Amino acid sequence: MSTKNLIIYSLILFSCPVFSQKTLNPEEAFSMALEYNYGIKITNNSLEIAENNTSILNSGYLPTLTGNAGATFNLDNTEAQFSNGQSTVLNGAESSRYNASVNLNYVVFDGMGRQYNFKRLKEEYYLSQLEARETIENVIIQLFTIYYELAKTYENSLALEQTLTISKDRLLRAEYQFEYGQNTKLGVLNAQVDINNDSINLININQQLKNTKRDLNVVIGNQIKENFNVKTDLKFLLDLDKDELLTKTKANNVALLQAERNISIGEIDIKSRKSQYLPSIGLIGSYGWNKNNNNAASFATTTLNTGLSGGINFAWDLFDGGSTITQVKNSKIILDNQKLQKEQLIINIERDFYNAWEDYQNKLVIFNVQEDNIITSQNNFERTQEKFKLGQATSIEFRQAQLNLRNAELSRNQAKYDAKLAELYVLQISGDLLNVEF
Repeated sequence: MSTKNLIIYSLILFSCPVFSQKTLNPEEAFSMALEYNYGIKITNNSLEIAENNTSILNSGYLPTLTGNAGATFNLDNTEAQFSNGQSTVLNGAESSRYNASVNLNYVVFDGMGRQYNFKRLKEEYYLSQLEARETIENVIIQLFTIYYELAKTYENSLALEQTLTISKDRLLRAEYQFEYGQNTKLGVLNAQVDINNDSINLININQQLKNTKRDLNVVIGNQIKENFNVKTDLKFLLDLDKDELLTKTKANNVALLQAERNISIGEIDIKSRKSQYLPSIGLIGSYGWNKNNNNAASFATTTLNTGLSGGINFAWDLFDGGSTITQVKNSKIILDNQKLQKEQLIINIERDFYNAWEDYQNKLVIFNVQEDNIITSQNNFERTQEKFKLGQATSIEFRQAQLNLRNAELSRNQAKYDAKLAELYVLQISGDLLNVEF
């Protein structure tokens, strides 16, 4: 491919997607992820299951009611001897029996076991809510990691396009100078090599743009069918207060809240195990209907019984071989471990917070330095460009100034989005990620 064709191809590749592009702002991306992300959908379904488990229908407090029915048919050969000396022989005598009943079973007291089980289900539901929140936070971090990567790539592509435009002007100037004997062929060849490299860089970054857009579309459930772009202007939450965020971290960090719920569940488990020491009391009741159609050898040809019955049962497992004692001891040890894990978690989270906060502050400083570096590089390039036009600077010096400007822009873009992601990570640790406006 010739240099001219390579330039044309790269510019077409860059410019075609620009027409009729939808701009996806952070608020829209956030809303789409909450609604359409598959990981969040699955988590919401799991949360619904946990909520269903907390219903009174799953508590064990309600009685059970069962119905039974049956029918039996007999065909017998019978020889009957009566007390008056008479006898009867029946061949193929038919008889049938029918029965139906409704049985009620209700546990009045089970040693408080079902009460603790119901409390445990409530705690598991609250834990599921925290797990859902954790999933949402991770998806949001994933979303904006890709979103800002796309924004950075787009801005980098603009910088590379500017570099290519400058290289085109340089090539055109070198060709004119060569035609009028003011330059050698080497200057033209060097300009062609540089423009080829710049074109290749632009082609590669445009492919990266397409790939990153696909990645972002996956996170939001593939909801954008047409080509789109993202916003590149950022606003930093520069009024964040370190001490306030640390207080929020200790109160709202999702991992800490999960640890607290697990401790509550552990305490309930101990009480539930101890409930096995107590007896259980239950009520039973039934209503039955029975009908017998007897053969001729019976005194009664038909009998019909209907009636109610009820009762109370009492059971007490006086000694189960030590199983309950062992379970109670183990539950206490598990609870101790959960408390130790929470203490360790507090230490780790405080460390992570301080690391994240300082990383955020450093990245803001780096971003500001890179902003200043852009001004310096721009001034240096403009001066070198003027000298190059006057023949006071070589093509190598001009190219170096050009690359310095490009690299400064790329570094500024990297620092810009690194700082924003560092800010989001601080908010995630503090439990405040879902409370900010994107």
